[in-house]
Amino acid sequence: MISTLRGTVLHTGSDSVIVEVGGVGFSVAVPVDVARIARQGEELFLHTHLIVREDQLALFGFAEREELEVFAILLGVTGVGPKSALGVLSGLTIDQIAEAVANEDDKPFRKVSGIGPKTAKLIALQLQGRLAPPSPAAAARGAAAPDAVLAQVTQAVAGLGWPERVAVDAVASAAETASDADRASVPALLRLTLAALGPAQPGGPRG
Repeated sequence: MISTLRGTVLHTGSDSVIVEVGGVGFSVAVPVDVARIARQGEELFLHTHLIVREDQLALFGFAEREELEVFAILLGVTGVGPKSALGVLSGLTIDQIAEAVANEDDKPFRKVSGIGPKTAKLIALQLQGRLAPPSPAAAARGAAAPDAVLAQVTQAVAGLGWPERVAVDAVASAAETASDADRASVPALLRLTLAALGPAQPGGPRG
């Protein structure tokens, strides 16, 4: 099985990248935040999961090993396929997933495209005891230095091509409506900001 990939980004899509490794281009489905920060010509490292079917080989990649592990767990839930599992990890952070499962709250999963109420309920129930509890450390770090989180997210958004003024306003707006945990997490707040801005990257590099 292909467990990891490290190579040069040849192309980026809205939810996929092509990574060249040893002269071979691998098409990898990835969470939207990974696709948005990947840059053509730059190196990218991914933890990967290979799905083997009679008519298809599909590779799914994640920036963090923890995301890969949750992806594999989600695949074990009745009614959840690879695309739906990837959708969960595109829309929710690991802590958000763990918190929803701990509270047996299926509402966050209902918001994911392709997941209906019945499947959302199954995710909340069948993942019980299979995930680490939400980490309080991230929230504590964020609470101690919220300005640092805002600054990092603003810099990341500006680096993707949006004007700094737009980036500042978008991050501030996302922070106002975000949960305490999301405001304390750079990846979570970045994900919320990019979701609000949409897929376009005015003036920014595109794959």
